[in-house]
Amino acid sequence: MSFARVYSAQTHLLKGKIVTVEVDITKNTLHAFTLVGLPDKAVDESKDRMSSALKNSGFASPKNQNQKIVISLSPADLKKEGPYFDLAIALAYLLSAEEIDFDTEERIFLGELSLNGDLQPIKGALPLAEIAKLSGYKEIFLPEQNAKEAALVDGITVYGARTLKEVIDHIRKIKKDKNGKSLEEEKPKIKATPKTIIINSVKEHLTDFSDIRGQEGAKRGIEIAAAGGHNIAMSGPPGTGKTMLARVFSHILPDLKTEEVLEITGIHSVVGLLENELVTLPPFRAPHHTASYVSMIGGGANPKPGEVTLAHRGVLFLDEFPEFEKRVLESLRQPLEDNVVSISRARGSAIFPSNFILVAAMNPCPCGNKGSKQKQCICKPSDLDRYARKLSGPIMDRIDIWVTVGAVDYDKLSSNNQSGDKTITIKERVERARNIQTKRFGSANTNRLARKINTNSEMNVKDLAIYAPLTTEIKDLLNKSAERLQLSARAYHRIIKLARTIADLEGSESILSAHILEALQYRPRN
Repeated sequence: MSFARVYSAQTHLLKGKIVTVEVDITKNTLHAFTLVGLPDKAVDESKDRMSSALKNSGFASPKNQNQKIVISLSPADLKKEGPYFDLAIALAYLLSAEEIDFDTEERIFLGELSLNGDLQPIKGALPLAEIAKLSGYKEIFLPEQNAKEAALVDGITVYGARTLKEVIDHIRKIKKDKNGKSLEEEKPKIKATPKTIIINSVKEHLTDFSDIRGQEGAKRGIEIAAAGGHNIAMSGPPGTGKTMLARVFSHILPDLKTEEVLEITGIHSVVGLLENELVTLPPFRAPHHTASYVSMIGGGANPKPGEVTLAHRGVLFLDEFPEFEKRVLESLRQPLEDNVVSISRARGSAIFPSNFILVAAMNPCPCGNKGSKQKQCICKPSDLDRYARKLSGPIMDRIDIWVTVGAVDYDKLSSNNQSGDKTITIKERVERARNIQTKRFGSANTNRLARKINTNSEMNVKDLAIYAPLTTEIKDLLNKSAERLQLSARAYHRIIKLARTIADLEGSESILSAHILEALQYRPRN
């Protein structure tokens, strides 16, 4: 046999793509070694890695023989990136050179080869295992470090190997005599990786809600934001606890469902942020205010996800909110409104999920002392105007809750008594409110083809009329308040969503006037 075909895969955006590795060998000719199929530098260098790995695994190096080797990676119009194909290329070469014999059908081979034949971990094992299963493959071979992640996928057998030799010993056909007796020594098989059981591990957090002194108003706003998936902004002088509140925010979010764990783990795996652990808790991302537009939204010549996608199903915390570049802040409009981000580049376009809760923290002015009773603000009027203009109306409109985090009395700070409810108590209330929303939208979600509603913040105008109806009296109250506050249409509808969440926290089936009035209090003060 001078031709062989083996199957592999690579990540493309946030999903996997099946790649067919074909090898053709022409013997007794001048040496040539060609790899085609739009390979990048990492793929092209696999020829050298594969040659050394074969030599150090007990086989002849392809570079020491007078033969022409052509390796094709198809589809030819898909750019091949990364060291995913080393293992498949090595096996396809050995099969084509008739040094080993094995069944290639219904098998996927992934992994980077070291020069000594060891298998190195790759990125995106979970989405690659998912596409292999959807494409009808029954077995997947990949580095041992990625086996636990790939085993999250049901319906496909996962084999984690440490070396190229282990894979060869497992798949090769053993020659037998007429009586069925093996003519070669049979090596031990690789054990299939057991199915990974997802458990939302309860971590012992260093900071509890009750450890934060005072700030009852801000704590209430954070509880409402977590219950309904609403965006929240906290404003106050430096050192009043804004960052602490933001960091404990993710602790009260409900545990992730199994499908959410798979989705988030896949995203972090593709980006390369998975460190031998599954993402079983809501992610918390806190980029520095010097973060670039591309790092926040995603992009590049070949689009890659940014912070808004890495925070999917979790929290995006932006400290020093007005200090971010204007372009970065304005780019948050689409993900905050649509829960997705669309990236278009010359080489292609991509749509990444970005359903996160924005938690923003900011000072009231550049010096941070505006409105303080203890310290005097030293900002010039021009500085205050410039600082206020950093946040545009469309961005402020998309944030449902605005709370002030003021200075705390020293008596409260020095007290050893805990302040307010513990994290676990608040989380229980949040989960009860989320369960109410799940029941509310459950029947509708089964009839939807695309958009699913999980929280009150995701309702559109049509949904509000169905799930958040208002009585005539409450409509009049809201309309008068909206006219006095000069609310935009977006802010008007967000008030209703917020009131619906407040009602859910209280276990009320209907939205009452008290819920509308509290929701109005969280609008920004002009």
